[in-house]
Amino acid sequence: MPLIIATHSIALGAGYYIAPRELFDNEVEHTGFLQTDTKKVLAATVDSLRLENQLVVWSYKGIATVKVDRSRWWIFSGRQTLIVPAVVTYHLDLFDLTLNQVEFDEKQKIVHVKLPRLKMGDIAFHPENAQTINGGILTYSEEQVEALRKLNYSNARRAFTKQAQGKGMVDAAKAQARKNIQNYFEIPLRIAGQPDVKVVATF
Repeated sequence: MPLIIATHSIALGAGYYIAPRELFDNEVEHTGFLQTDTKKVLAATVDSLRLENQLVVWSYKGIATVKVDRSRWWIFSGRQTLIVPAVVTYHLDLFDLTLNQVEFDEKQKIVHVKLPRLKMGDIAFHPENAQTINGGILTYSEEQVEALRKLNYSNARRAFTKQAQGKGMVDAAKAQARKNIQNYFEIPLRIAGQPDVKVVATF
């Protein structure tokens, strides 16, 4: 995923809470109080997450600067520099989450959630905000300019993918994903009267 210069990158957390559709499916009376079965709450939460299918947890905005040169007959040459902003999102495919990946340690009061693999979405360029610098005799031809532009966007996609796959970006996206999922499980547990149950999400 050529000359590559990464500039003006901004990381944005896209963490948000999606209200579960069916928090509880069972209540039993216990010593005069209504107490929801923890495992059933967890099962309902997993089902709710699976219905959401995909959860965007992080968004990265940055700029890719790339350059391409072309020559013909060792005499005519053309070059083009492209500076283009882009954005990419990171998400979890929640349909891959199953109850087998959720373990409840009743003694320790800890819920362990094994998360699906973090994935990166398609790169969205913003050509309306791009800057193109052409030079050389070949760029007098609009056909050649367009050919150089296509090559540059291909290079820009690889350059931006490399930025987005950097350790810092991936670590930040994973951290936000863990936080989102932990909140998603903890909220219905609190509502069910289990505020002391801790949720730990890991990849």
